[in-house]
Amino acid sequence: MSWSEIVIGALSHRELKEMSRADRVRAVYLHSVLRYVMHEKVTNSSIRERFNIEVRNSAKASSLLKETVEDGFIALSNQEADPRLREYVPWRVDSTTRRN
Repeated sequence: MSWSEIVIGALSHRELKEMSRADRVRAVYLHSVLRYVMHEKVTNSSIRERFNIEVRNSAKASSLLKETVEDGFIALSNQEADPRLREYVPWRVDSTTRRN
């Protein structure tokens, strides 16, 4: 491929249960980038809203955030925050976190 070529991929909507781990992590990461450029942080609540997860299933949102942190794509914006008040940013924003 030369520099003059552009490759574009389109992703169609898929339900959360149809996504692989890599797809879920990518979706959460892209959500965090979008929120960051809008000067907003990612929270458990924003993940529930984005993926249509009911409040009673908030553990699923926590699991998505945990997977994405483990894979190094997002980081806590405040390491000292109470678990219920945690906010996340894309990994490049947090200079103390490095991706593997």
